Amino acid sequence: MTMTQPLVLPDTGRRVAVLGAGSWGTTFAKILGDAGCSVAVWARRPELAREISQSRRNSDYLPGINLPRNVAASPRLPEVLEGAEHVYLSVPSQSLRENLRIVKELIPETATVVSLMKGVERGTLARMSEVILAELGIDSDRIAVVSGPNLALEIAKEQPTAAVVSSTSLATASDVALAASNRYFRCFVNTDVVGTEFGGVLKNLIAVAIGIVDGVGYGENTKASIITRGLVEMTDFAVAYGALPETMSGLAGLGDLIATCESPLSRNNTAGRLLGQGYDYHEVVAQMNQTAEGLASVAPVLELAAAKGVEMPIVMQVAEVLAGTLAPRDLAPHLTTDTTEPQGE
Repeated sequence: MTMTQPLVLPDTGRRVAVLGAGSWGTTFAKILGDAGCSVAVWARRPELAREISQSRRNSDYLPGINLPRNVAASPRLPEVLEGAEHVYLSVPSQSLRENLRIVKELIPETATVVSLMKGVERGTLARMSEVILAELGIDSDRIAVVSGPNLALEIAKEQPTAAVVSSTSLATASDVALAASNRYFRCFVNTDVVGTEFGGVLKNLIAVAIGIVDGVGYGENTKASIITRGLVEMTDFAVAYGALPETMSGLAGLGDLIATCESPLSRNNTAGRLLGQGYDYHEVVAQMNQTAEGLASVAPVLELAAAKGVEMPIVMQVAEVLAGTLAPRDLAPHLTTDTTEPQGE
């Protein structure tokens, strides 16, 4: 029986924990480590925890990337969370609630809890910060969310990018931004948690649409039309739920939308491209070894949209492709011309 090594971290820097050792969780651990924090990562699999701690690598999710020496991992939650000032959550959105129930008693009483996830919970239709609030019972001022044009592998390669940290408390947002800002990762702040979270959710759905038309073989005009009209859908939806429209024009909205739609590194774009090439939903899920949050968010987003009377023709057509009731090649005409009557832009 192989023994798991104890978690060893330097005594310097702010102690933080990252729960989840996938591509984004590991990348954010690197961001925090390069910003001077002492980072403990929870990896469910002991062999992955050993690789991160001993080899400074995560070959499953970030091949070829070296991690800083002040990042270590363990499969044991108590030692990962012990003394953490910030707890960063990077687990699949649909499993967040069950994970929070496991760690609730282990999170330090004064720790700030930060969501790195972009999704809406099926059934409850709750945003990730709402799930955190409900399960942990902490003040909303102790919760923050991070969003923006953040493709994990590019950031892991230290290509410069920006993100936005949002919290109902500007002081909390600023504290997290300071902890996560380094020479290649710049954090801005806002207090529009609703807009910041919905931006991260909604852009995934538009990225699936872009992937579909890319897989079919349509060109840049089609994709530009969908991105532009997709931003309108995102803004209408988010504002209906209390977001500020300017948030949708910022990093969490337009910035994330462009990155996710245009990059082959995007899991949602990849999922859409497979759909466009003729694979059905179950075949797409089987081919992906990482979660494409957009696929899980289509149904709850449409349910939320219907509750506020918001029309989302692009997302509706994506749902039809997922259900197999619309051929991928028939998607774009519906997206760009959902009525024959001339409409104001």
